Amino acid sequence: MSITLPAVALRGMTILPGMVAHFDISREMSVKAVEAAMTGDQTLFLVTQRDIEIDCPKAEDLYEVGIVATIKQVIKMQNGIVRILVEGKRRIRLISLISQEPYLLAEGEYVEEDQDACSAEAREGMRRAIQEAYARYASLNPRLGKEYFRQIAETKDAARLMDLIANNIPVYYEEKQNYLEAVTLEERYETLMEILLQEVNIISLKNEFQSKVRERVDKNQKEYLLREQMKVIREELGEDNIGDDAEQYMESLEKLNASREVKERIRKEIDRFKNIPPSSSESTVARGYIETLLELPWDTASKDNKDLKNAKKILNDDHYGLEKVKERMLEFLAVHNLTSKGQSPIICLAGPPGTGKTSIARSVAKALNKEYVRICLGGVRDEAEIRGHRRTYVGAMPGRIAAGLRTAGVKNPLMLLDEIDKVSSDYKGDTSSALLEVLDSEQNSKFRDHYVEIPLDLSEVMFIATANSVQDIPRPLLDRMELIEVNSYTENEKLHIAKEHLMRKQIKKNGLKRNQLAVSDEALGMVVRSYTREAGVRGLERKIGEICRKAAREIYEDNRKKVSVTKKNLSQFLGKEKYTFDRADKTDEIGIVRGLAWTSVGGDTLEIEVNVMPGKGEFKLTGQLGDVMKESAQAGISYIRSVSEEYKIPKSFFREHDMHIHIPEGAVPKDGPSAGITMATAMLSAITKHKVRWDVAMTGEITLRGRVLPIGGLKEKTLAAKNAGMKTICVPKKNEKDMEEIASEIKKGLKIVYVETMKDVLKTAFV
Repeated sequence: MSITLPAVALRGMTILPGMVAHFDISREMSVKAVEAAMTGDQTLFLVTQRDIEIDCPKAEDLYEVGIVATIKQVIKMQNGIVRILVEGKRRIRLISLISQEPYLLAEGEYVEEDQDACSAEAREGMRRAIQEAYARYASLNPRLGKEYFRQIAETKDAARLMDLIANNIPVYYEEKQNYLEAVTLEERYETLMEILLQEVNIISLKNEFQSKVRERVDKNQKEYLLREQMKVIREELGEDNIGDDAEQYMESLEKLNASREVKERIRKEIDRFKNIPPSSSESTVARGYIETLLELPWDTASKDNKDLKNAKKILNDDHYGLEKVKERMLEFLAVHNLTSKGQSPIICLAGPPGTGKTSIARSVAKALNKEYVRICLGGVRDEAEIRGHRRTYVGAMPGRIAAGLRTAGVKNPLMLLDEIDKVSSDYKGDTSSALLEVLDSEQNSKFRDHYVEIPLDLSEVMFIATANSVQDIPRPLLDRMELIEVNSYTENEKLHIAKEHLMRKQIKKNGLKRNQLAVSDEALGMVVRSYTREAGVRGLERKIGEICRKAAREIYEDNRKKVSVTKKNLSQFLGKEKYTFDRADKTDEIGIVRGLAWTSVGGDTLEIEVNVMPGKGEFKLTGQLGDVMKESAQAGISYIRSVSEEYKIPKSFFREHDMHIHIPEGAVPKDGPSAGITMATAMLSAITKHKVRWDVAMTGEITLRGRVLPIGGLKEKTLAAKNAGMKTICVPKKNEKDMEEIASEIKKGLKIVYVETMKDVLKTAFV
């Protein structure tokens, strides 16, 4: 049976049976349809549009099944909008639209809902299944009210339950339309169950996503709040911000020129540093360690100056003499220019104090355009000074080598190991052994500092060591270095150094101008001879500084424009002469022979005296002689006794006479293997009453058979003989090659006699 009713086309919503809903209408035909229904029995045909954009729908634009609804309330709003409250009653199928003007008039027929087709058990099973599904849905959607949930639980009719649930599920109108078009109870059950299960899955996924997002947001929010709190706390405590420091370290790491392995190690340390509480003592240790690693020059190198002429000019300008050292430096530079790489040399400059060993290293660095690092090893006795302390110790720090690289900022500096002969050892370790790895060109490419822990490449570092005495350097350490001797300066060399370097340096240091002080060459020569006695020029520089200070006072107090220092007025500046050379006596004596000795401040002459007196054959040595010189004296007397017949010495002479050997200046210790022939000559002269020439000096060791052995320190000894006014010196034949290397200005005016046996010595020495 069909009925005709005013119809309203719904856009974007579907009304179900038993559903009370309100909605707004604004289209004129919809308003007129409501008015027509209100004049009648207030019954309205509600049907949903397929496309919500259509304003004047036709029959094909509407769904087939709609609902008959009773109008409960009509409210007129502003702008011609009418709000109505309706209640859905029964499903109705649209047959046709009778008219569209002035409102939709639809013809339809009620849909018969046959519930008797299902048994009571089937309806109960559907009801329970729907309730369980809805319970799962409700558990995921806590916004549903308890009252409504109780109403669902108390509904016993399956059809009523389904309509109630379908009305209250917030789903799209298309899904509600599908439920509305389901006629039989089974169809409605299947449609509603599909909707519920789909919604449960959607809500589960939505909740899962929300939970993940919420966790992430909560974590970020928590971290943000904690960081802000930590920031405020650190500001209150006056502590630095670790986060900012870590970021700065990371920025520095990106700029660091280092290998990938080194960068990865530093990055791990920075990540670890982030998680250390700032109040912890470990934070300070980690901070210092990271800063050390970032400041080390892993792959940063300076470019060497390859200009040989420039290097030669700088070396000559800064130092007078020292030709061997300069030649060796230029050779190294030439090799480096040809190979473009290669291991840097390890050079040891050995010589007396004040001879310019340290300043040579500085000049070499300047000539090669290298960074200069000076490491003083004098008195270093802890191995950790070289290798560094392990980080587990309190106050740990890198060793001097790693610290030197850090200071230089490049991996190829010139590193001066000053006073390498003065390193010592104790229970804390052998310092010289720790230096073996540093100075071994085969090992130092992977030098491991205990503090840094990452291997350091020292193969490109140019090491120059200095030492006063080669004998004090451990043999394994000396074996790894190239030895260059820096000998004592001659008087002429000291004069040149004073005029070209020391005067200029001290005038500037004491605030004078070059035209305010004039020192004559004679005065400088007198300073060298009479006021200093040394191998180097350190004392000479102090004396020149003393002259400059006194001159500065005269210029300031007396308003003098210039001060002149000559040989005559030198004593006004420096006082009385301090040293006088033990000049030759110029008379031939019996039992007195002039020997030559090497000292730490240069060469000197020793006058050996021998007296023979009646006695019981005793043999006495005085003058604070060392064991070596005592043994030389014993060897000398044994040789004399073995050749006594040649010199007509009676056999009973040595039983009936005592012999006394004395070397003046008894307070000064004397020891060394170079006075053997001197003592033997003096003893033979005293025994045979032969006079010894006053102008002859000698040096050399003696054997029991009278052979003469070579000695060292020849340059200093030759210089001492010349200063003492000697005209002839006896030198071992085996030292002839050493004498050739001595400058001609030292040998000038000296007759050099090379001796092989005592007979050669006596032939020259005896009158």
